[in-house]
Amino acid sequence: MSNQNMSVPALRRLPLYYRCVIALKEEGKKFISCTDIGSRLELVPIQVRKDLQAAGATGRPKVGYEVDELETVLKEMLGYGKPTDAFIVGMGNLGQALTAHKEFERCGLEIVAAFDTSPLKIGRDYFGKRVFPLNKLVNLAQRMNIKMGIITTPAKSAQDIADIMVEAGIKGIWNFTPVHLNVPDDVYVHNENFMSSLSVLINRIS
Repeated sequence: MSNQNMSVPALRRLPLYYRCVIALKEEGKKFISCTDIGSRLELVPIQVRKDLQAAGATGRPKVGYEVDELETVLKEMLGYGKPTDAFIVGMGNLGQALTAHKEFERCGLEIVAAFDTSPLKIGRDYFGKRVFPLNKLVNLAQRMNIKMGIITTPAKSAQDIADIMVEAGIKGIWNFTPVHLNVPDDVYVHNENFMSSLSVLINRIS
């Protein structure tokens, strides 16, 4: 089954299942049930079963899922076995933090180059990634067949950056700015809005 046919909430749960399976494997477990996974993740077992079935995993009656097999299915579904190269634009504190985050590589994402407009950053290496001038993005993206872009610029620049990424042929944008980006229908934008998350958290603890 293609992950494009799964609901967004289900896709968000798959990495949780994957990390759970890896932990179980490290504990020496050979088989696991939906009840076990649900208990560890505080999810309803029937939801776990539906998600795993949608991902293509097949359990055995009274035995459950074979851990190695489930790991393979989830890894393939999440695209972890086939690395996705990405460009990041905006090498401020957030951009540098994301570039340094090694967990992305374990999840199949590799930031291969960074871009900025600041003369103080262009030409420098951050965590092994060279910073190029923004006007090089289109040419490099097309030459390297880059399909994913990450935006960590100030809000006022976000739409301009998105336009450049679209021109470059990028089809997926991870947007860390609070700006609603206008892009063609065939370009997917995922907004990572810290302020919204913080507002919900503050509301809950108040």
